[in-house]
Amino acid sequence: MAQVKIKMPEEFLLKVSRLGNKTDEIIEKTLKTGGKIVLEVVKANLKSVIGKDLKFKKRSSGELISSLGISPADVDRNGIHNIKVGFNEPRFKQYEAKKDRSYYLITNAMIANVIEYGKSGQKPKPFLKPAKTKSRKSCIDAMKSKLDSEIKNI
Repeated sequence: MAQVKIKMPEEFLLKVSRLGNKTDEIIEKTLKTGGKIVLEVVKANLKSVIGKDLKFKKRSSGELISSLGISPADVDRNGIHNIKVGFNEPRFKQYEAKKDRSYYLITNAMIANVIEYGKSGQKPKPFLKPAKTKSRKSCIDAMKSKLDSEIKNI
């Protein structure tokens, strides 16, 4: 029976062994660093598209921008660590439907979706997809440098 032996570089093994039980803490700090960069780009893009090319007077309350935030670092069912940039959802407003007097809810995510992709009579004003493209390299670089500094501090 054939055998394969792969030897890891000593430097890499030393770095991994130093991480030990602080792995989750280091990953969380690294993800938050990247998330903050993406959050700032998304906020800037959203501010630039809200109120742009409107037929009527601007009615923005600033609530959508202020609801943007970062989720806590989490591990999904596949074991992948992630963090999400998105909208906080305490903004449930009820609006009365005209036809049958029923009520429907408007959430921050629904408003953001309409801004991003448009609707009948409203052109799309993408802010999320360009933010993803624009912040990718700087986010990765910041996370790499944060990870290296955290490993050196151990």
